[in-house]
Amino acid sequence: MTNTSQTSTRSEVALIVGGGPGISASCARLFREMGMEVAIAARNPEKSVLIELTQSHDVHRYGCDAANADEVVGLFDRVTADLGKPDLVVHNIDGRVAEVFRKGITEVSPELVRQTLENSALSAFLVGQQAAARMLENPLNSQGSRGTLIFTNASAALKGYPKSGAFAMASHAKAGLAQSMARELMPEGIHVAHVPIDAAIGWTQDDGQRAHRLAGTTVDDNMADPDRIADVYLQLHQQHRSTWTFEVVLRPWVENW
Repeated sequence: MTNTSQTSTRSEVALIVGGGPGISASCARLFREMGMEVAIAARNPEKSVLIELTQSHDVHRYGCDAANADEVVGLFDRVTADLGKPDLVVHNIDGRVAEVFRKGITEVSPELVRQTLENSALSAFLVGQQAAARMLENPLNSQGSRGTLIFTNASAALKGYPKSGAFAMASHAKAGLAQSMARELMPEGIHVAHVPIDAAIGWTQDDGQRAHRLAGTTVDDNMADPDRIADVYLQLHQQHRSTWTFEVVLRPWVENW
């Protein structure tokens, strides 16, 4: 592992795993506007929002089930071959399956719990493992970093809600993984950040309004704006190693916590 600073003028490479119309799309647009090469991965890379990002921002789309170890290795191999080793990786997968919502502990199916844990915590491990392996080969850049790994999480990482045992398990597991990886990898020059978002995320709809499928339409910034979340992710990536942030909790100004 070299300690020399990176001198190449190549564009930075960002990989966003868990593509959708909210945080992932906002990050993809912002990172491209900052001059990065951007890859975005989803189980279904043919989602309309991902196709639109390809057309409007030249974002590279990839199919990947992030809970499958072989597919994650293949994703990183393809991105590295196409664009170069990632400098910034965002794991942005909630992981809940629809049928696990609002199920009491005596009602919830163990199979649904297993799927939620695999979709969220296992996928975070697999993506984090591959990101670390590639970034450890990067030279240090001008900020003293070999790369940045950001884990999006939820308020369930901080508190277990009633009738949400599976998601609390997955979110706590992801938080523990992020902390362990930060303590291991930050001394090696990899910035690991954990971002619990304590809010509904209101992303811009076709009619121009920001809304959430369950929480309704945003009123007076009472929901998190994914464009502003993307700003925080970029700031995390640009931080100097003398002041790296591990955890930042994001919530709207009106959130009751």
